[in-house]
Amino acid sequence: MKIVYFSPNDTTRQVTVAAAAAMEPGGEQIDLLKAPLTEEVSVGAEEMLVVGMPVYAGRIPGLCLSSLACLKGHGGPAAAIAVYGNRDYDDALLELTDLLEAQGFRVVGAGAFIAKHSIFPTVAADRPDEKDLEAIAAFGRECQARRGLFSDSHPGEILVKGNRPYKKPGSASFRPAGDKTCTNCGACAAICPTKSIDPADPTKTREDTCLACAACIRVCPTGARAFRGVAYQTARKAFELKCAPYRLPETFYRA
Repeated sequence: MKIVYFSPNDTTRQVTVAAAAAMEPGGEQIDLLKAPLTEEVSVGAEEMLVVGMPVYAGRIPGLCLSSLACLKGHGGPAAAIAVYGNRDYDDALLELTDLLEAQGFRVVGAGAFIAKHSIFPTVAADRPDEKDLEAIAAFGRECQARRGLFSDSHPGEILVKGNRPYKKPGSASFRPAGDKTCTNCGACAAICPTKSIDPADPTKTREDTCLACAACIRVCPTGARAFRGVAYQTARKAFELKCAPYRLPETFYRA
């Protein structure tokens, strides 16, 4: 089994690995944040592929597309996972499912699960919770049960919520920055997937390339990096109210 994820806040990794663990023990983990794929990775017809992506403005991260295109299937099973911050996953799960199908995989299950929001971390702050983990494990078990049910003569079909064409990619309105407690350790610049932080002045962030993925916030040892400002605090309060209702995971299976 191969387990692939892009997880700046570590929550997508947690969800993806938990789902994979319910399928079978072990598996090779491929962390696209630390090591984007540049060469073809062939996945055998009998091998399960599990891919987890965070949702950014209703789509999967654009910088991951080239890595995902390196995954080559041979009619084998795959599970697609989208992890989002309790707003909506829009077209992201459908986009990931379509991409894996186009790469030669048969997606036996697709699931959208909730985790702490990356820009407004007070939203879904305690997710995935116990109920989520139960749903994630059930998803993994169902994917495992369905992996051998389909063949070239009986390909089946999976219908996933979303729209084609996909919604236009959006961009975040806020970017994290450092403050005077920054020690210039370089951890944020090293982890940034778009190289939007200058190691010589890590308190600043390039707004034209930053994804607002918050990986830099997670690794900062002094808590120097954060989303700040009056506009951010105002938007946070409005977003908290809008996204307060408890959303449930959604799953889809090949039939």
